[in-house]
Amino acid sequence: MDAGGQIGTEQYIDFLRSFGDYIDVQKPTLGDNLRYLFDFQWGYMYVRYFMWNFVGRQNDVQGRYDGNGNWISGINFLDSARIGSQDNLPSDDLNNKGRNTYFFLPFILGLIGIIYQVVRNPKQFWILLVYFLFTGLAIQFYTNPPIFQPRERDYSLVGSFFIFCLWIGMGAYGLFVELRKRLKFQWTGPAVLGLTFLTVPLLMATQNWDDHDRSGRQTARSTAMAYLSSCKEDAGAILFTIGDNDTFPLWYVQEIENFRTDVRVVNTSLFATDWYIDQMKRQAYESAPIPSQLTHDKYRFGTRDAIYYQGLPGISEKRWSLDDFMNWVSSDDPQTKLRFWLERRGADLSQYPESNLNIVIYPTNKIRVPVNKENVLASGLVKAEDADLIVDYIDIDLPKGALPKNRILMLDILKNNDWKRPLYFSGGSFDKAEYIWMKDYLQLDGLVYKLVPIKTKNASAFEMGRIDSDLMYEIAMDWEWGNSSDTSIYHDTQTRSQGLSFRSNLARLSEQLIREGKIEKARNIIELAMEQLPFESYGFYAFLEPYLDGYFKVGETEKAKELFEKLKKVYQERLDYRSGLKEAEKVDQMEDVYADLQAYRRVVDILFENQQLDWGTEELGVYSQYVQPFRTYMGDDNADYLLESPLELKMKELKSEEGIILPDSATLDSLQKALQISDTVLN
Repeated sequence: MDAGGQIGTEQYIDFLRSFGDYIDVQKPTLGDNLRYLFDFQWGYMYVRYFMWNFVGRQNDVQGRYDGNGNWISGINFLDSARIGSQDNLPSDDLNNKGRNTYFFLPFILGLIGIIYQVVRNPKQFWILLVYFLFTGLAIQFYTNPPIFQPRERDYSLVGSFFIFCLWIGMGAYGLFVELRKRLKFQWTGPAVLGLTFLTVPLLMATQNWDDHDRSGRQTARSTAMAYLSSCKEDAGAILFTIGDNDTFPLWYVQEIENFRTDVRVVNTSLFATDWYIDQMKRQAYESAPIPSQLTHDKYRFGTRDAIYYQGLPGISEKRWSLDDFMNWVSSDDPQTKLRFWLERRGADLSQYPESNLNIVIYPTNKIRVPVNKENVLASGLVKAEDADLIVDYIDIDLPKGALPKNRILMLDILKNNDWKRPLYFSGGSFDKAEYIWMKDYLQLDGLVYKLVPIKTKNASAFEMGRIDSDLMYEIAMDWEWGNSSDTSIYHDTQTRSQGLSFRSNLARLSEQLIREGKIEKARNIIELAMEQLPFESYGFYAFLEPYLDGYFKVGETEKAKELFEKLKKVYQERLDYRSGLKEAEKVDQMEDVYADLQAYRRVVDILFENQQLDWGTEELGVYSQYVQPFRTYMGDDNADYLLESPLELKMKELKSEEGIILPDSATLDSLQKALQISDTVLN
């Protein structure tokens, strides 16, 4: 079973919890642990980082054993032997600003410095070596990093890299001394110093400057402003954020630039600490304290750090109101403690640690959240015209395990707020708990999700919540973008990944506007997204498919053609590169090949969906040529599926219980042309 490195620690743990009864986890042997130490913790998480700094780096994309984040040298035959052919690389790979090659020169100069120091001053060498090892390999051994990391961790090892930089300096000096002794020319010294300067520091500066230059970049600031601007102004909004990247920039624009200080930002990670809860319960600028009934003695360190589910007969199947649940949680009544129920069962209390006996339990996980419709309408959470959609209550099921302190406080806010102040979520998590187990009751407002008492069936984990198109249009058109559209600045991985939120949310808005017949507004949103999030800077090309479709639907056919050609070029370059790989390399990369073929096919299908039939038929023929080099490796069934004509695919979609509904004759004739092309290729 292989997740391809694409899941995080929490997701992996959730998987094990969900399927623990069906899998047999074997305890690793000493040999397994040693291999993990040498291959991953020292090899992948240290040597790779070391080589980045002194040999070269493939790109700025985080490595997950997925072909990204490797070290390279710039010496073609060496790199090809390690990570695959470096010939005919796609433009995205060649133009990645994080692609830096030093040709081993800094590394070699450092080795020369080590040799020079060992010969001249071995005691000093041993001191530096200990420092080098303890700030490098020893740190990785001590911290014991798990295999799932949210980001690259090279920054934790810079002490080790600094020591090697000292050896590089000694190497330059050693070359100077030794060559001056042997050559006896007056110009030897300046020549050596000039040569080492040109081949190492200057080379590294020119290679690294573009992906280390942060000057003039305003994307973090503008993104923070967009989050805060998405919240209703002067309404006492509370915005739940999750981690560093969706919190620190917001703090900056509030604290330093005094921007939207009416919004209370609540970081749910910090919300498990008593000192942070105390801060949230105080006035901050124009933001009122959070609504809460829990006093400090109820949540101080060591108290209610977590409460635990203990289903009790006659109670566990009942659905408690949120009021009753929070009153139970905040009570010091003995019956809320584990000790009380163990005594009633006649259990031997000596078998339990004293600290465990005093933990708070919750006897049912079934909670009903009442909806105060008057407050909902008065606060503007829901427009008056949507009043009929408001539900009377929301039922949620808490986990049958434990509720940590931050979740208790979120429920505390929900209960005591009583729908008076809007609650928002920054998103970016698949965890239901981050949305207080109410993912079906969200409304997408700009970059944030607002809790509303209107049930909405989510299309997918990536498309949550309903959309008030007029409201979101006003929010999006008022965003300050900074210089996100400037292709000369470095759009790092965080900026590019943050662009996903903008692209996907604006795409959903444009689609909603088109469904509602608001074509001009849809055109404006599409233009806004394409202008502020340029094709060349943000990657993640699958998220551009709605814009290609949208261009056609708002009548911008020429712009659709331009975007289609760009997308086609991306996938063709990737497939051209992989078609030239060795057989074994092709097999290793077939998952990526198949993903690119599917994405390429989706782009072609958008032409047919928008009645560009002759053009689509021509492009389908071109596409078929890119499938053929991989047919042997993916199998006939997969290849045939990718080469099915739009007519065949449409027929499958139109099948229903009443029969098959055929397209009109003109559409059918054009689709038949595509079918003939596919038949020719397949036969």
